Amino acid sequence: MESKTPDKQKEYERNTFIFLTVFLAPILSIFIVGGFGFLVWISQMIFGPPTA
Repeated sequence: MESKTPDKQKEYERNTFIFLTVFLAPILSIFIVGGFGFLVWISQMIFGPPTA
């Protein structure tokens, strides 16, 4: 494995950080919240809405 120069390492880390914060985190949050909402919706279709 070749060793990276400090400049290449910084560029790699910066690009990785941008990918994680701009793309991966928002996409994961949408899937998690949407999936939970879908789960609640399906469970209410099966068991009925919550009653007081």
